[in-house]
Amino acid sequence: MAEQDLVEVEHRGGIAQVVLSDPQRRNVLSGPMIDALLDAYDHAEADPGIRCVVLAAHGPAFCAGAELEVLEKSAAGDFSGIERVYRAFLRVAESALPTIAVVDGPAVGAGFNLALACDLRTASAGAVFDSRFTALRLLPGGGHVWLLERAVGRQAATAMALFGERIGADDAHRLGLVWSVSATPEDALEQARALAGRVAGVEREFVTTLVGSLRDAASVGSHDLAVTGERYTQRWSVTRPDFLSGVRNMRARVERADRRER
Repeated sequence: MAEQDLVEVEHRGGIAQVVLSDPQRRNVLSGPMIDALLDAYDHAEADPGIRCVVLAAHGPAFCAGAELEVLEKSAAGDFSGIERVYRAFLRVAESALPTIAVVDGPAVGAGFNLALACDLRTASAGAVFDSRFTALRLLPGGGHVWLLERAVGRQAATAMALFGERIGADDAHRLGLVWSVSATPEDALEQARALAGRVAGVEREFVTTLVGSLRDAASVGSHDLAVTGERYTQRWSVTRPDFLSGVRNMRARVERADRRER
């Protein structure tokens, strides 16, 4: 299958919709799939109209992770294939644009990392999150434990990474791993697009700056440091034309509401 066929990309309404499309192989992170995903993000970032990426997948799985051949080669001393797999989810995590994942079916191993690398996750009722590392006697890689613990806490991360607990959509929602659960993949995609659409008309630099603040929040050591960092970004935001327009629009809404209540 050609690289361009492995990932479907659509730019519309301020949203880059990126869909993994190798369902026969459960969207495994093959070399061509990784290259296609990297290219999709390069194009999304190069398009000044894009504010958010929605990452979804066709078929019975969101992503089955690394190819078994890559894992076998690593046992023989060739770790380059695993390092290449890292590039897929690290590209998502490091993009200045926010990404919303739409998880349907299993997200396994490195495929779970791909979902964790996203800023927010929606899910269909058929979503499954499976670390799978202990079953392979493979210690987690790519920051899996850090990403997972940050998403669900130490106890749940231990249950999943060490003891192999597979988490379905409802438990993922209860644990905060996903923001919402929809009955079907189509509904989950629409939920993701609706969320992304809320920032479609927002200045791009505002979006990327706020995303950066959210990602950095866990590493800020104190409230005082957080106040210092946000003082700088907030002072920048009040200089933007959109800020004054937003305040004036809010004032008009309040005045209309006041008139209705009189």
